[in-house]
Amino acid sequence: AVSGFAEAGQAESLTQGIPTAGRVPNGALIEQNIPARFANIPNLVLELNNPDFRTAVRITDAINRHARQRYGKAVAKERDYRTVDLTPPGKISLTRFVAEIEALRVQPDQSAKVVIDERTGTVVIGREVQISTVAITHGNLTVRITETPEVSQPSPFSQNGETVTVPRTYVDAQQEGGQLAFVGGTDLPTLVRGLNRIGLKPTGIIAILQAIKTAGALQADLIIQ
Repeated sequence: AVSGFAEAGQAESLTQGIPTAGRVPNGALIEQNIPARFANIPNLVLELNNPDFRTAVRITDAINRHARQRYGKAVAKERDYRTVDLTPPGKISLTRFVAEIEALRVQPDQSAKVVIDERTGTVVIGREVQISTVAITHGNLTVRITETPEVSQPSPFSQNGETVTVPRTYVDAQQEGGQLAFVGGTDLPTLVRGLNRIGLKPTGIIAILQAIKTAGALQADLIIQ
């Protein structure tokens, strides 16, 4: 997946993002056959894809609630923040037991993260992200440089004159006035409303989130891709 592009003509070029950088979703997958001895496994170990203490405990509690009603005893025990041990009840087949466990619903605990992709200007803010109350001002400085070369012709009937190209450069600088606003939120909607109140573009939001993290007011992990 390549998000950037570059197009060029004889007198104009346009580049968006980084055309020489791409990303392979999910990387590669290596498969290897294993012996079919699933039915003879005495104990099972569930390994969390996203290790978390709360999620491991919630999975254990959900399985044990189902097991007490279905089999009359608890069958799960959390080992650590990554794994949960299961002891099959023995009354049903292991395949049916795993099928019943798979049908249980558990709300995983979501870590506070802010993911920034500077190539595309994408910002993803997790539901658990919080920002301590801070005052923010943001102003944009735009500098526009225009090249309009002109052709200079020699005077009529001149003996040593020649045609030359004379450079003409126009530089224009504009700075928009920044607004001072207080941003702080205990939930995602409050945080988004505070950022929208300043009227920022994605590049401005990225710069502000990095500055808030440096100031120690962003209570989340900042991941920059």
